[in-house]
Amino acid sequence: MASTTTQEGGDGEYRQYLPDLSIPRFTTMQKQDAHEYAKAFIEGGNPPWLHALYLHWRKLFQEPFKGVTNDGRVRPNLFALQDDEIPIQEIVDTTKQLVSQLSPEERSKTIYHIDSPEWRTWSNPEFLLSDKGIRLDELTPAVRDTVLSVLEKTLSPEGYAKALGAMRINGFLGDLVHAPRVCNEYSYNFVLFGAEPFTTAPWGFSFYGHHLCLNIFFYKSQIVLSPWFTGAEPNIIDSPTSPYHGTRILHEEEKLGLQLMQSLSSEQQSAAQTYKLLKDPSMPKGRWNHDDQRHLCGAYRDNRVVPYEGILVSSFSPEQQNLVLGILNQYLLYLPSKARANRLEQIKSFFHETYFSWIGGYGDTDPFYYRIQSPVVIVEFDHHSGVFLTNKEPAKFHIHTLLRTPNGGDYGMALRPLIYEDEGDKKAGAVSQEFIWEG
Repeated sequence: MASTTTQEGGDGEYRQYLPDLSIPRFTTMQKQDAHEYAKAFIEGGNPPWLHALYLHWRKLFQEPFKGVTNDGRVRPNLFALQDDEIPIQEIVDTTKQLVSQLSPEERSKTIYHIDSPEWRTWSNPEFLLSDKGIRLDELTPAVRDTVLSVLEKTLSPEGYAKALGAMRINGFLGDLVHAPRVCNEYSYNFVLFGAEPFTTAPWGFSFYGHHLCLNIFFYKSQIVLSPWFTGAEPNIIDSPTSPYHGTRILHEEEKLGLQLMQSLSSEQQSAAQTYKLLKDPSMPKGRWNHDDQRHLCGAYRDNRVVPYEGILVSSFSPEQQNLVLGILNQYLLYLPSKARANRLEQIKSFFHETYFSWIGGYGDTDPFYYRIQSPVVIVEFDHHSGVFLTNKEPAKFHIHTLLRTPNGGDYGMALRPLIYEDEGDKKAGAVSQEFIWEG
């Protein structure tokens, strides 16, 4: 979760890698708003490695959704309808209030069909590559506050604090590079899926931008929050003049992952460590790339095949399994308490098919990557090299994390056939199939 307490040692390490703001990359960026910045990227193709990845994303988007799998085959019957006890009436009421505040033009850009493939067009770079919905930094304070209220009523209190922490750190990054019109606390888009929010019919929303992307699906009192991405560069606000001084995120995921790896026996560590180096010569082509680096399940990777690697969690001691649960609790922090408990119980029931894998060293100061993967969840943690900062090697102050629900679980897709079977044509908001002309 987000923290407002600083830790001794290393917090300001990133400052030795602050970029030269007089180079064209930054002098140009400082003159652009988000739309101009994205247009220049799409048309100009710089940086070329990221532009090539963007073009690859567009190809991936042409594929029908299948879901992340370990072997290319979607495993059925893993997910069920359930009561997560979320405050769906409050969420619906607040979202309807938001819709009432939008202009007709804003509504047309913001509301998509529940089954729209645009669910899948989120991405985490600072470039506004999919300009749909409403962008918070372009709204009146009143409308923006209502968007944030939707988010607050949807997430757990600690999950909402974590999301705000990511947003505020993004604003801090914008201040560091003097480009607040591209990176700021509110440079995020909000998109609705569903004709309108209902307490008894499926709907959802996407909230996405640099280093924070949340995809949320509702059905009655059930919530699916997957996929999501959260990152930070740097991962702390250390400026004493900032109102958010001391804000820090993703340190618990880091600490618990390292604690787990260091708790393993040398034989277990060897089994878990798939590569000794973060960019290892023995990696097959494509296992590392400039943008995602080691993580596999980021934007547009909705159908990726990710084979199991590492060591089975069922072979761990009870204390080590509790560390796994502690890590997963951090990755499920966005969920309200009952939904989080339900997901943890489901994930725990698959510990006999859950793998923990590691890349890199595991000394106290080593940067690293880890993944926990089962038929019902994938979480990834990765220390990155600099994008805005200039560190060429991965460092602990630039972190990417993400969560996927494999086997069709992302975006609530695995639940949708069950919902339509449950509700049929009588579900709230459905258009009647019968028609008689009354003229």
